[in-house]
Amino acid sequence: MAEDQLTSLLVKEPKGSNSGSRAITQTTLPPPAKDHIIKWLRVALYAIFGVSGQASALLLSRLYYQKGGTSNWVESVTQVAGFPFLLPYYFSQCTFSSTTVSSDNDDTVVEPKLSTLIFVYVCIGLIMAANSFLYSIGYEYLPVSIVSLVSASQLAFNALFSYFLNSQKFTPFIINSLLLLTISSVLTVSNNSIGELHGISDGNYTLGFICTFSATALYGLMLASQQLVFRKVFGNRQSLKHVMDLTIYPSIVASIVTLIGFFVSGDYKLISPEMDSYGLGQASYVMTLVWTAVCWQVSIFAGLGLVSELSALFANCIFAFGLPVNTAAAIAVFGEEMNVVKGVSMVLAIWGIISYSYQQHLDDCVDETKGSEVAEV
Repeated sequence: MAEDQLTSLLVKEPKGSNSGSRAITQTTLPPPAKDHIIKWLRVALYAIFGVSGQASALLLSRLYYQKGGTSNWVESVTQVAGFPFLLPYYFSQCTFSSTTVSSDNDDTVVEPKLSTLIFVYVCIGLIMAANSFLYSIGYEYLPVSIVSLVSASQLAFNALFSYFLNSQKFTPFIINSLLLLTISSVLTVSNNSIGELHGISDGNYTLGFICTFSATALYGLMLASQQLVFRKVFGNRQSLKHVMDLTIYPSIVASIVTLIGFFVSGDYKLISPEMDSYGLGQASYVMTLVWTAVCWQVSIFAGLGLVSELSALFANCIFAFGLPVNTAAAIAVFGEEMNVVKGVSMVLAIWGIISYSYQQHLDDCVDETKGSEVAEV
């Protein structure tokens, strides 16, 4: 009852010169605490699923090659073809979510043109396909811990692409982060002794590093592009349907492209021999590929959720914070060596990630201060 009286006092516009300020006070009330808590619960769930999905997918990808897998195109397909596992959830939930959002904002919501959506989905799908193929080469020739260390440089690439696509500013903390991540990557590739995989030559190790580094650059471009799509095409609407659309449709495009490469290259002929000679058996071969696809799709969906809720930069920071998780998991599962150079590279990478994250915290504080100043005017 007291809450209703307070609301009526705020809504009622009294006579006098201060009526405008009362109206502004009504519009600047903080959102309900429940909605704020639910939002951050969603962010926490996205972060947990993103990091765990990424770590599991990395381990399974390495397991595929370690136990007898040889096809980069098979690995590429598994990284992007997991979208069918999302379809039941998509059809059961997204229609209701889309209806709810549109019914509340019938006067302001303008759906993008079909041609625009097709262009967006095809472009992101092509980037995703190229990214998956390059990463598959890295998984073949590099240990999981090295792939994780090199992938930490995606923050630098995301900052670069966000500068052009999303007007990201370069500050001393971001520059410090870029330098640290660059040094970390240089240390990783310069120390050939950490190429621990048996039978991998220096040339293949270098090729794996170059492909992983290139894939990392494409991943930074993809996240920055996805934020641009949410901002320009979807109008910053945080709809589950838009997150699912930007997950599924580019994955369909990427799956078509990688399947074309799979058949054109003739790698489809390798499936039967690989299955027969796989170190863990035929059933394990199939399950390794299936669960790799599932884990990658969970990671992709969670990353898009973080981009939608906050930004591509925040999503990058979350995945980068998974670096110690990936490295620890690789050491525990595959017995990879933790030497001094790798430890120094990890420390520098984490230091760079913290520097980058702190700049994001400062930006958020500035935005909140500006918002409160505007509300008081």
